Amino acid sequence: MRMTTGLIFAGAVSLCATTVAWSQTPAPKGVQNAAAPVPARASGAQVACNGSPDALGVARVVQIDTTGGPGFGFEHFKQLDFLRDKEVVLTFDDGPWPGNTPAVLKALADQCTTGIFFSIGKHATYHPEILRNVAAAGHTVGSHTWSHANLNNKKLSEAQRKDEIEKGFSAVKWALEAAPAPFFRFPALQHPPEMVTYLGERNIAIFSCDVDSFDFKSHKAQQVVDNIFKKLDKVGKGIILMHDFQKHTAEALPEVLRRLKAGGYKVVQMKAKAPIETLAQYDEELKKDTKLPTVSSRPVNSVVQTISE
Repeated sequence: MRMTTGLIFAGAVSLCATTVAWSQTPAPKGVQNAAAPVPARASGAQVACNGSPDALGVARVVQIDTTGGPGFGFEHFKQLDFLRDKEVVLTFDDGPWPGNTPAVLKALADQCTTGIFFSIGKHATYHPEILRNVAAAGHTVGSHTWSHANLNNKKLSEAQRKDEIEKGFSAVKWALEAAPAPFFRFPALQHPPEMVTYLGERNIAIFSCDVDSFDFKSHKAQQVVDNIFKKLDKVGKGIILMHDFQKHTAEALPEVLRRLKAGGYKVVQMKAKAPIETLAQYDEELKKDTKLPTVSSRPVNSVVQTISE
């Protein structure tokens, strides 16, 4: 699988929030102090903070240079280990979905914390208003293909696999009315080598995980909690995989966040240095095939929550 050692691209400190950019290709060295905080989107995208002073919060913000398609999550990628001990990244797949995604957003807002949402393109077109709420709350939004197809399926041609990737990003862009982060997670964590190479050529970061909640197999919220901490307490840090599509995840999340706080864990927000550049062909095909309004090209500005370390 095509992966090389990651290098620190740049470090930027914006007030009290530490941001570190990583790349798999050589880049300038050094740390620069930002003179001013990074602006939020015009829509007011900041991590919602209606919780108590003892809320979990966000320890730091890590900015990713996605040049070359870096991979994150030790389940599949061993090169980039930027998390410190007791640090976690919260990730959610398969949304947006009525009821469940809003419940996840509320749980995160109550603890003043944030995550990455890997949206299915079709779901984004079904419920764009929910996905816009995700972005407006300050969360990072990536893609999880157009239809959740397993890209390792030998029945799919290479062109069909690329279509799943590109149409997914175009759909998320349409729903957000802004380009999402170039962050991608393969369905079922199935990584066909040729698609890993393709994502590298498209400068899209690939996400696996360190801790899988197996919430899609769970029948009760407590099972989700137990699955997470059984692994997390062993490895001590990592990217946690959950699904905002799952009812039991939405029910379990308040307890997960409470236990993270009680256990001394800290949340790291991952952001992209720049939004994805979707391909016009897929933007147009999406509009034609689904009869959606014109996809806006308004860019996403960076969002940095200023939190003391």
